[in-house]
Amino acid sequence: MTSEWVRPRPGSRSYRRDALAALAIALGAGVTALLYSRMGLYPDPAEPWLTVVGLAAMTLPLALRRRFPEAVAIVAAAAFYVCQQFSVPEFLVSNIALFVAVYSLGAWGKSRRRATILRLSIIAAMFAWVTVNLIVTVSDPELLPEVSRSGVFSQFAVFAIINVLTNILYFGGAYFFGDSAWAAARDRAELQSRTIELETQRELGAEQAVALDRMLIARELHDVVAHHVSVMGVQAGAARRILTTDPEQALGSLATIEQSAREAVDELHRLLTTLRDTTPDAASRSSSTLGLAQLPALLTDMTDAGMHANLTVVGAERHVTSLAGFTLYRVAQEALTNVRKHAGDRAIAEVRLRYLDNAIELEVSNTGVGRAIARGATGGLGLIGMRERVLAVGGTVEAGARPHGGFLVRAAIPDRGTGFPDRTAALPDGGATHPDGKAGHPDRWTSL
Repeated sequence: MTSEWVRPRPGSRSYRRDALAALAIALGAGVTALLYSRMGLYPDPAEPWLTVVGLAAMTLPLALRRRFPEAVAIVAAAAFYVCQQFSVPEFLVSNIALFVAVYSLGAWGKSRRRATILRLSIIAAMFAWVTVNLIVTVSDPELLPEVSRSGVFSQFAVFAIINVLTNILYFGGAYFFGDSAWAAARDRAELQSRTIELETQRELGAEQAVALDRMLIARELHDVVAHHVSVMGVQAGAARRILTTDPEQALGSLATIEQSAREAVDELHRLLTTLRDTTPDAASRSSSTLGLAQLPALLTDMTDAGMHANLTVVGAERHVTSLAGFTLYRVAQEALTNVRKHAGDRAIAEVRLRYLDNAIELEVSNTGVGRAIARGATGGLGLIGMRERVLAVGGTVEAGARPHGGFLVRAAIPDRGTGFPDRTAALPDGGATHPDGKAGHPDRWTSL
């Protein structure tokens, strides 16, 4: 909110309260006017009709003090001047009414600049009037004859100082409390606005969390189902072709299908169990069951499914976090599944796991010439899932077609420190070229 904030108008209930309060103040002014008349304070008081009109003009407009604070303050100040100038016998309630009018202008003024100018103008006019009255009084011995005027600190001088101080406190209080009420209302409005904004952000965060959970679930289901169903499809096709000519091998393929189905069910069961578990470390316990230690078993499954796959480990093996290991395992699983689906029956998959100085790098390449591989496709949910997984742990992914056929996926995840070292430092051939036979990073490479 800026300084141009406008205080909202109150409701009809508040206006009814203001009307009742203004009526009560008007009645009080009438009663005190009768009492002051009885005291005989003025030798020549105002006519009754002027007293009624003056007090009504000063008190009844207060019913609109929050709806039209500027007009009410002007009318109340003018009525106060008329009542005092023409000897209306009332001092108590009229001062209260003028205080409330000036206060309301500060608390409810629509424009802060206009409210400030009007209040300062009213205060300046009142002080000018008081000053003129003091000058007239001191120059006329018949006015307040019992008050001594001789000496610097005469009784009249003290009387004048008391009047000035009283007016300073009176108008200063009305000005200060009006501004304080306006500032408090603005602070409450800002707090309410921030509360609404925080509530909106909380709801948005909850929606985003739900969407993220759905994306994670979809990704896990994709990895599990795609891998095992692909294996089962390949083995089922092989069993169908050799069922009559080689029953023993067909039985082996059926056994592989059964084993893959069991593994798929086990992984889905673990995933659903994790979803039902509300403890904070449920996800980490689930992911810790798969990691780099399971890569050999994954390649064995690929080989049993009819695809030749080799695993090469470069560098000294060391412990990695369960999240990093699980992420690299899923990348390898998805990449090998894509090889089996798109690279052709005679494709050879090469998996290289490099332990670099401050990162763990996984490469999955193949020699296939399938249609999707030949096009160098980088779309699809599989590669998108790889990117999302690796980026979530601060890593990088590159994927693209190799110059001499096939496809390569490379994922690197920071292990210690920051940044990534030069890949050529850990290549088996001394670092002149990549293991797939291409140097550098040609333009055909795609960073995900």
